Amino acid sequence: MFFACGTCLESLIAPAPALYLSQFGYLSPKYRNPTSGNLLDQDTWEKAIMEFQSFAGLNVTGELDGETMQLMSLPRCGVKDKVGFGSDTRSKRYALQGSRWKVKDLTYRISKYPKRLDRTAVDKEIAKAFGVWTEYTDLRFTPKKTGAVHIDIRFEENEHGDGDPFDGPGGTLAHAYFPVYGGDAHFDDAEQWTIDKPRGTNLFQVAAHEFGHSLGLSHSDVRSALMAPFYRGYDPVFRLDSDDIQGIQTLYGPKTRTGGGSGSGSGAGNTPTRTPRPKTPTELDSELCTSPKIDAVFNTADGSTYAFKGDKYYKLTENAVAEGYPKKISDGWPGLPGNIDAAFTYKNGKTYFFQGTKYWRYQGRQVDGDYPKEISEGFTGVPDHLDAAMVWGGNGKIYFYKGSKFWRFDPLKRPPVKSTYPKPISNWEGVPNSIDAALQYTNGYTYFFKDDKYYRFNDRTFTVDQSDPPFPRPTAHWWYGCKNTPSTFNTLGNVRLQKSDEHPDDITNLILDADTDDQPEPDGYSGNGASTIIGTSVSITALAVSLLGAYLVSRC
Repeated sequence: MFFACGTCLESLIAPAPALYLSQFGYLSPKYRNPTSGNLLDQDTWEKAIMEFQSFAGLNVTGELDGETMQLMSLPRCGVKDKVGFGSDTRSKRYALQGSRWKVKDLTYRISKYPKRLDRTAVDKEIAKAFGVWTEYTDLRFTPKKTGAVHIDIRFEENEHGDGDPFDGPGGTLAHAYFPVYGGDAHFDDAEQWTIDKPRGTNLFQVAAHEFGHSLGLSHSDVRSALMAPFYRGYDPVFRLDSDDIQGIQTLYGPKTRTGGGSGSGSGAGNTPTRTPRPKTPTELDSELCTSPKIDAVFNTADGSTYAFKGDKYYKLTENAVAEGYPKKISDGWPGLPGNIDAAFTYKNGKTYFFQGTKYWRYQGRQVDGDYPKEISEGFTGVPDHLDAAMVWGGNGKIYFYKGSKFWRFDPLKRPPVKSTYPKPISNWEGVPNSIDAALQYTNGYTYFFKDDKYYRFNDRTFTVDQSDPPFPRPTAHWWYGCKNTPSTFNTLGNVRLQKSDEHPDDITNLILDADTDDQPEPDGYSGNGASTIIGTSVSITALAVSLLGAYLVSRC
């Protein structure tokens, strides 16, 4: 724990700041133990400080100035700041750790209560904290007294069995595990937890933050966001920041059903898949039903999904085309032509459109500067007349596709396209050449579109997913919700009707409820569970992941 006081600051510079930066992901874990003998060179030290300052919104000096030390002294969450893909150079927005729950009806239990608060009051505050996330999604949380649960909640002190001990009042307030590691949340019972009072540490606000981790959100570098790591103090009029809302809806989609909060769900309900619904007669006339081939598909910064075809665009819901579409592209994005080749939204929240030899950049629905520009000017090494483009969740890099080849573009590297590119699309096993569009959808899956078909890609096995019905599947049925259209293709290429359920077997094993996108980055992956994850099973997983990562380097 650090205090920016004039008499103690100098004495704390070593090793305490190194311990802090290591604990929260800015330095290697080997520097957490000051007696280990590991030497820290000046460049690594300054880079770690600069990364912390950049994340925290401070002046980036590379020096432990008073402002930096003061921020390090604040009470905070114990989960690392640098977790998940894109964590090295994220723009000012939410971060996804890389895993999510497959179901939206989740259960929880408070297995150990705080010593200084009334249990009934704690129950209400915990339910209220979960309610923060149900307000904007279809998630539902049901408390249980017995049996297996998705999220176990405990108030502990000091060492409590997970290898990540608490440090007493102040410092680390709590930590939580991401879905892939079980989703449990632990709170330091040495803190003075309070309810609806300005003094002490507000239980509701800290719990709501920790449950964000339990649902798959990492720390945000937006200071006003709930998922920022530092405790801001009691807020009597609490509201989620738009950054938090975008993050949770990217994982679980926007709210579509009434009710929420608590319920009687079994925890084996909604899966992150596409389930068609009956359509109205007017929807049968949609051009997408008779001619499903599209030009481009992309997500916007607010989590909406749009498909472009000719001079029209369609907003896609989880299972159909939204009412009131199609609309003119020129009306939705003034100045943008039709017949777009490819589109994607980058981590900076800006959307890029490509047509022929040119590209456009938009901030929301407004053109962001003097566009169009030549692709060769803004995307050196990328060809003209593209087939598709996307930002891949496996590593946060931009991928461009044309014919039988693909290119990986990293704007932070020089040159942005390595000399080893282009590479064959066949590296994405099962994906055909000359695709029409590509998309990392809000459920975490990667999708490729060609003609009237789509392919769901498994980022962990690096192949087209194995499922029943198999892929490819008819786009009209699964994405556009077209009535009286087939739901699958048979092995001869003809179509046949089948029950419209992408996953016929409900998953009831809680261990399998957590869906992870922790695909190793080709350039290295540095995720973790809470601030410390230990155990043989994790070590074995890490070994398997490292081997898979080495295999993927040559493929993507």
